[in-house]
Amino acid sequence: MVAALMAVCIAGAVVLAWSDRITSGPIAEQKRREVVRSLTAVLPPHNNAPDQDMSTVVLDDGTEQTLYLARMEGQWVGTAVPVTAPDGYSGNIDLMVGVDRNGRLTGVVVLSHAETPGLGDKMITDEEWLPAFRGRTLENARWAVKKDGGDFDQFTGATITPRAVVNAVRHALEVCEKVCR
Repeated sequence: MVAALMAVCIAGAVVLAWSDRITSGPIAEQKRREVVRSLTAVLPPHNNAPDQDMSTVVLDDGTEQTLYLARMEGQWVGTAVPVTAPDGYSGNIDLMVGVDRNGRLTGVVVLSHAETPGLGDKMITDEEWLPAFRGRTLENARWAVKKDGGDFDQFTGATITPRAVVNAVRHALEVCEKVCR
């Protein structure tokens, strides 16, 4: 009985190790493609590979921040900042935020979230909400939802999600203000 159980455990371990080895490469490639897609969506026109032109900076609070650098003919034209809104209604909301060299937002995309379908996920399904960030700077916007006296719409029944996204995007701009210029 012990020998049979041991044989099943060993066989299971071998199968798991084999499947991990087979799938790890394609999974890593798919993740890389998702990063490239998000960088293309948020950065100004560039002719380098920002996913390979990265920098890591240490912020004032001691945390490390990854920056993806966009260049045109070798000249820096913008930065993409991956940020997480930890205070979404259903948990973390991961974003990629693009900022040009003048501190203007060039795009925002949602990488992952667990928000309620039909409510909090309107940040993705509403075709006008995320594009409303384009062209904004720290100076030309009130960085809050309208309910709190800001410039950004909230969703009926779902104010927590937009509040979290607005704060995360503002944080990305603040990071660029400090380290990108």
